Parts: sequence; structure tokens; C-alpha cells
Amino acid sequence: MAWDLAVELIHATVQLEQPLGDGTRTVGTGFLIAETAPDGTPRTVLVTANHVLSKMPGAEARIGYRIANPDGSWSYSPQTVRIRDAAGGKLWTQHPSRDVAAISIKAPDEFAKAAIPLSWLAQDDTFQTNQVGAGDEMMALGFPRGLAANQAGFPILRAGRVASFPVAPAQVFPTFLLDFTVFPGNSGGPVFMSQAARRRVGATEAHEVQFIAGLLTQQVELNSERLEIGIVTHAKFIRETLALMDDPQAPITQARNEVVTGARAASAEEAVSRD
Repeated sequence: MAWDLAVELIHATVQLEQPLGDGTRTVGTGFLIAETAPDGTPRTVLVTANHVLSKMPGAEARIGYRIANPDGSWSYSPQTVRIRDAAGGKLWTQHPSRDVAAISIKAPDEFAKAAIPLSWLAQDDTFQTNQVGAGDEMMALGFPRGLAANQAGFPILRAGRVASFPVAPAQVFPTFLLDFTVFPGNSGGPVFMSQAARRRVGATEAHEVQFIAGLLTQQVELNSERLEIGIVTHAKFIRETLALMDDPQAPITQARNEVVTGARAASAEEAVSRD
């Protein structure tokens, strides 16, 4: 493949934040998807974890856009997006059973070009087709505790290995575990396999595997101890949330299993100090 999913997703991933008025802010991660509205016009959709937006009490959130300058530098240029109406009601669409949210936004033209195609999201058979299993490496993008990779506001890239088995189908296993440390601010970020990812010992595929597996929604804690394990919600539920934006009666998957006991939301449930 000529394209690198890691690089493409870095450009499409943004920090979400809302000042709380007491010197702190609530933060999370989201990423942009390009799709087509029912009337045939192109649109940009922000995808994140539902709890990231629901923990923001104000009507507006800030999206951390980045603008390329002619000299090769980048400028951090956050803009506001309205997430609640005048009565405080939510303007985003949430999945009825999974921690996934989507909202149509008006992004700067230059940044809207960075939105990823819907087709890059894993489908129901992607894990089985590519024989994805425990021990395979995946990557995740996010803003742990609101920290960016640099002053331009790019997300931090981290890697971990699939830590649970089985990982599919999503109807039976709606989430899977990833072995890496999760911090407040990571929730809502994309989790993916790219051409740079290392397959587990014994993997038989020789072809390159690139797809968005899901989004990070939780961390695992036991007796108030963080176990350095993230919980990923399958991309299938992102696809369903996007469909619900236009058709509230769109079919959804009734997953048979619940999330891991001891799981705790990893993002907007905790405010982080202002940098």
C-alpha cells in the first residue's frame, strides 16, 4: 500500500476540551470521518467516546485543529463546536448500548481534507479475515492528561498488544483488551493496525494489514489500582452510530457480553490541571 494509516490518522485525530471554570478542564480525544449526508453532500463527522461529551456540561467544546504553514511549521488553532442546545440537550448521536458518540461538524477546509474515509473502519468480518488475535500489536492515538506530542497539537502515538481472547465477533465480544497504559484524555482515540504493526509469533499472513479496529473507551482498575490495560470498543459500533445520525431506527447490534468487571471510564470523568 502507498498510504500509511498511522500518518493519516495522526492528521485526523484531535483533542477535545472544555474549561470547567475552576482552573481545570475536561479533556478527551476524537477523530474525524468523511462521509456523505442523506442529501448526497459530503460532511465531516467527529467520533469520540460518549462519556467524553456527556461529561462536558457547557454548550460548547473546543476542537484542537492544526494548520500547516507555508514554511513547513504548524499552528495550533482550536475552534469551538456546539455540543448542546439552549436547553442543555445533547446535539450528538450516541450508541444506545456502547460508549460511542458522533456529531457532524464544520471543520476548516484544510483540516476537513484530513478526515478519514468510512471504509477504513473495520467491518464485522475484518478481524476474522485478517486472523487478528491475542498478541498482535495495535496502535492508539490520544492526548493523555491533555498532553500533545508538540506545540502544534499533534496526538501522541502509542502501541500495545491485544491482551484478550477471543476478540471477535463483536456481537459476542463488543470490546477487547489492549496491553498499554491509559490516562485521562485518551478516551475516544482511534485504535488501529497499520503496516508498521508487528504480528504475533506464528501469524501466517504475509500481506499488509491496515484498518481502524475501534476506539479506546475505558481503562481497567481493580481496587483503585490501574492495571495498564485499555478497553477498546469495536469499530462496528462506530459504524452503527454513524447510521443512527440519519436514521434513529437503523439496526444496532445487541451484544451478548458486558464490559470487563472493574472497568472505569478513562477520560472526561477526571479533570486535568491546566498546562
